[in-house]
Amino acid sequence: MTGGQENAGSGETSAGSAPPSRRSVYERIVESPLAGFAPWIIYWVVAAGPSTWLHGALAAALTAIIFSIPSIRRGSHKVLDWVTIVFFVALTIAGIVVGAKNGDWMDTYATTISSAVLAAVALGSLAFVPFTEQYARESTPREVWDHFAFKRTNRILTLMWGLVFAAIGVCGYIAVKAPSTDDWTNWVVPIVLLVTAVKVTQIYPDRVRARAQREG
Repeated sequence: MTGGQENAGSGETSAGSAPPSRRSVYERIVESPLAGFAPWIIYWVVAAGPSTWLHGALAAALTAIIFSIPSIRRGSHKVLDWVTIVFFVALTIAGIVVGAKNGDWMDTYATTISSAVLAAVALGSLAFVPFTEQYARESTPREVWDHFAFKRTNRILTLMWGLVFAAIGVCGYIAVKAPSTDDWTNWVVPIVLLVTAVKVTQIYPDRVRARAQREG
């Protein structure tokens, strides 16, 4: 995500980052904000079954740790990465200690709770540095970071993702209270929301850059 990158194509990168051409495929994948959501999506899918939330938490924790290695090595820590690791490691430990049973509180509200945490992280980051901006800086020249278009684009994308996860949390709650809607509220609507958000994340920054170039 490179919102507001007016100087795209200049060949410059942010300080402390290797040029894109020198990064491995693995590094390019994990530096995308979409990769930051991967542990949560894995958790939702695995925890959808009865008494499987502990397995989902363990899988999510391992994925989060593996995906955060490049950022930790460079010292470019991201809020989403750390919250994801802490949340799922804590959840895994809790599941091991108390046990994960079919129909227990976490089994019932796995999607709602995790989505609420993710929405809180995204929306809360707007008060400081929008979480998408931390990823955008990886592939954007440092001189662009303070540009209005760059910051505005990332605030809009961060707000969008926060609202998407809040909506998924609400859908999860509705699925619990109205089981007959499960197919729609646990699968169809969340998938549509995620796919739409991914498309917007990919398209919107390009449109901002194109508009900036026309006006410039």
